[in-house]
Amino acid sequence: MKVLHIINNLSIGGAEKLLIESIPLYSKSQHAFDIVVLNGKKTPFLDQLKETKSIKIYSLGNNSVYNPLMIFKIIPFLKKYDIIHVHLFPSLYWVAFAKIISFSSTKLIYTEHSTSNRRRDSFLFSFIDKIVYQQYEFVVAITDEVLLNLTKHLNWTNNNNKFQVIQNGLNLEEIKNAKPYKKTLFFADKEVKILIQVARFSEPKDQKTVINAVALLPTNFKLIFVGDGPLKSEAETLVSELNLQESILFLGVRTDVLSLLKTADFVILSSKYEGLSLSCIEGMASGKPFIASNVPGLKEVVEGRGLLFETGDFKALSNQIKMLTDNKKFYDEIANSCLQKAKQYDITTMITQYINLYESIRKT
Repeated sequence: MKVLHIINNLSIGGAEKLLIESIPLYSKSQHAFDIVVLNGKKTPFLDQLKETKSIKIYSLGNNSVYNPLMIFKIIPFLKKYDIIHVHLFPSLYWVAFAKIISFSSTKLIYTEHSTSNRRRDSFLFSFIDKIVYQQYEFVVAITDEVLLNLTKHLNWTNNNNKFQVIQNGLNLEEIKNAKPYKKTLFFADKEVKILIQVARFSEPKDQKTVINAVALLPTNFKLIFVGDGPLKSEAETLVSELNLQESILFLGVRTDVLSLLKTADFVILSSKYEGLSLSCIEGMASGKPFIASNVPGLKEVVEGRGLLFETGDFKALSNQIKMLTDNKKFYDEIANSCLQKAKQYDITTMITQYINLYESIRKT
């Protein structure tokens, strides 16, 4: 069986990281796996996947992923593979339209990675969504919440078993074995306490709340941002306005995230909504207290284990950091509780579930 994954690009992001970690594991099965990126711009994730030498990587160029001409570049691939597994919008649309235009019989799978998106607020896109999703043999939701929101949006039931929930997973052994850096590599202060957020600077992420929280903390509290994106300049402007240039580092896209997490004292994810965030699970698996926004996609994983604050409430976030700092026992309890929760998301379970799904589709 030949399976092709299609995704917009391999910039930093949960879906992208999921692919670079899972594709080499898929390739150990008896089936063949390859990947197409709509935009093949050089990124650390792309380089990391190339280094595995486990699959063929096809690029459709370096132009905008929103160019409808992508449809015609995708059509030839529909003739070469038994199953096409798609991730993210607009790949979702272009592959579906390619199937319609080419009358291809290739089976399509789409993984829904988020609980919400802006298309759902548009009558036009909601109508198009129904046509697009009909082209997919199966739609995989990464959580029950994601599935509920999607079926409600499409006004569909799951009577025909078109939808299935498969939770994302991570290589927990790799996280366990990651080594921390010396804090002095980033900050000179010997008493430094480091906060870290790993996330793209784009909607729905909310780095500004974390910046405002740091402004309320003592000067030995420092913040590291990992990631890039269109809203990064706004975050940098806020840092300048608050005179926090000596307290906040922007490291850009990194492939050593696990070591950075192990270096930090607190892991934070401020967001307006999520699917099943791999950054969340990585953070919880790092052995450090995890603090997140009380929103769909995070609440379900973090509640009762890590700490939650209401969206945008930077005062509550800063108070939680102070509580953890002032109470070592509480700090250790939260860190250990997060670690135990993360153990439920082993990537091998996810791989097995997807391969079973591929095989069942091939038989239909």
